[in-house]
Amino acid sequence: MERLFERHDAYLSIASMEYVRNIMHRINWNSRLIVIRGPKGVGKSTLMKQYIKSHFEAGDRHVLYCSADANYFATHSLVEVADKFVKIGGQWLFIDEVHKYPGWSQEIKDIYDLYGNLHIVLSGSSLIQINDGQADLSRRIVVYDMPGLSFREFLRLDVGLDFESITFDQLLENASKFCAGVCAQCHPLEHFSRYLQYGYYPFYFEGKQEYYDKLENVVNYIVDVELTKYRSVEVGNTRKVKALLQVLSQMTPYEVDIAKLSKATGIMRTTVLKYLTYLEEARLIRRLFTDLQRVTDLQKPDKIYLDNSNLLYALCLQRPEIGTVREAFFANQLASAGHTVEYAGYKKGDFRIDGNTVIEVGGADKGFSQLEGQEHSFVAADDIESASMRKIPLWAFGFLY
Repeated sequence: MERLFERHDAYLSIASMEYVRNIMHRINWNSRLIVIRGPKGVGKSTLMKQYIKSHFEAGDRHVLYCSADANYFATHSLVEVADKFVKIGGQWLFIDEVHKYPGWSQEIKDIYDLYGNLHIVLSGSSLIQINDGQADLSRRIVVYDMPGLSFREFLRLDVGLDFESITFDQLLENASKFCAGVCAQCHPLEHFSRYLQYGYYPFYFEGKQEYYDKLENVVNYIVDVELTKYRSVEVGNTRKVKALLQVLSQMTPYEVDIAKLSKATGIMRTTVLKYLTYLEEARLIRRLFTDLQRVTDLQKPDKIYLDNSNLLYALCLQRPEIGTVREAFFANQLASAGHTVEYAGYKKGDFRIDGNTVIEVGGADKGFSQLEGQEHSFVAADDIESASMRKIPLWAFGFLY
């Protein structure tokens, strides 16, 4: 145990408290079993360490942070660690990268059942299965999905401007006042294009020159390691999966052609559809359908985007098409804020949000012709600072979380 505590102290000593993300306050830390789930690079580990530093004194042995991929767990089990920890008075056990520990769900269930006063906080890949058939963790665990940075959070980290988030409904009802308040403190468009290219993953602030190299490493890790291990993608097909991502980065969203994707990547049509599902689970792409209630397995999506605009700039061989960038940003920010995002339908607007609001995304001159006859519809327009009537600046949708 002493070895784990030494590592715990070392990890916490270098954890920065300079900026704490808002998800910290959305998590009910009193729950006995929590998992913070998300793609590699969004800051899950940092969040766990920040919670410990802000709630426990240095050297407090009632709390332990460890990583499940540490060499220590090659010869020690999670149950063994929990047992020893509780016997010396342990109350809070934080296990990072839990998905890298074979059979983690059964052991976590055993720990939960054996030690009723122990709080367990886990972090894991977006791909980890919570509803395990044997352990049935779903009745015990509270899951929080952690996205990358919103435009609002990026402004705080990049230029030190601290704005409150706004709900989607509040923005639609009072966009003019909200946008005026933001513009009184900065010119958001001065920073927006930078966010679209670099601002989604927090490691941008660790080294701006290496950002795309790190982002490519994240993609390679997800495809080469996580998809092969957790979704049984054949190792020989990982190059084809990366080719699929490359093709998607160059497609316009309204050109979803599964036969074309199959031909371009050398992957069978049914396998392409299966891989698209996996890539969405891994938070590398986003599939949109006109009616989520009726979506079936292996159904062709109506639109496909890369998960966030940074991935477009990292993977596209040429500069990505600006319309695609705008739509990818909008879909990402709304979904990350917890909203249901669907395709509105041909000539009916780009997106339907929560089943009742239609949004058309475009440039400053985008009109309302495609929204004709659509109740509760709005335009999200790029390259404008102020809102007017039903036209709202696109950047404003980056303040929802």
